[in-house]
Amino acid sequence: MNNEIDVVALGELLIDFTENGISEHGNPLLEANPGGAPCNVLAMLQKYGKTTAFIGKVGDDNFGHMLADTVHELGIDISGLKYDKSVHTTLAFVHTYADGDRDFSFYRNPGADVMLEENEVDISLIKKAKIFHFGTLSMTHEVVEKATVKALDTAKAEGKLISFDPNLRPPLWSDLSIAKEKMEFGFRKCDILKISDNEIQFFTGESDILKGAQIIKEKYGIKLVCATLGKEGSYALYNDIVVKCDPFLNPNTIETTGAGDTFMGSLLNSVLDTGIDNYTESSLTEMLRTANAAASIITTRRGALKVMPTLAEIQTLMK
Repeated sequence: MNNEIDVVALGELLIDFTENGISEHGNPLLEANPGGAPCNVLAMLQKYGKTTAFIGKVGDDNFGHMLADTVHELGIDISGLKYDKSVHTTLAFVHTYADGDRDFSFYRNPGADVMLEENEVDISLIKKAKIFHFGTLSMTHEVVEKATVKALDTAKAEGKLISFDPNLRPPLWSDLSIAKEKMEFGFRKCDILKISDNEIQFFTGESDILKGAQIIKEKYGIKLVCATLGKEGSYALYNDIVVKCDPFLNPNTIETTGAGDTFMGSLLNSVLDTGIDNYTESSLTEMLRTANAAASIITTRRGALKVMPTLAEIQTLMK
């Protein structure tokens, strides 16, 4: 029996409270959507029929158990999920602007996700993985950072592919210079990088997004770099090849929460199917088109984790 797991991710699992109308008394209504970037990525991979596992921590509270149940129902292995009896599950409040873009307020000082200790990391899951995926939000606090480094060192020692999405959230850093350091740490370790236009500008100071992406790729020797440009589409940089793909702009967009994670899940699905050493200009274009289409669909739905698009939906949009 093959016990391999396609992708193992470590990081935050939380509740995204998203705006969903106004009450009869004129108060904003908030919907409790399961979220957290690493698990969103895994949820998209599950839709592609891949096997996934999550390593992280939630509070031993109603929200924590709701998250665990949701993730388990999606088919994600949660044997690496821990519960904290003294610290509550992390909450994020998502404020949506008229164009669908958003802003975040976090209740995480601390939240259970930053309490994951290195001795709680299930190394056996990482040893079974083909790809290990992480972001910077599991490096905002010392305890969870040690857990992240342990997982990463294990993945590196075992020869796994490393996937990184900085997922910069400025309110969660005491000092943005530390965020920059942790981004650089991820760049040094990863084989696959998904990075947004604003993160490229933040890190390099470069307003030309392609130029900024090329600087990062060349300096850190990253095999595959994908830069997302919001309404402008996306780039893929691989060896000497640069591909740009237009977005699937959707008139039904209501919010962009999870769009980057949906893109990332599609990207990792492509790497699993194609092989990191086998890309051509044609297969890179197909990868970006698929990822852009998937990301477009998620912008028409509230939340992300439970409402990832199916392969049939993605293919229909691409036609």
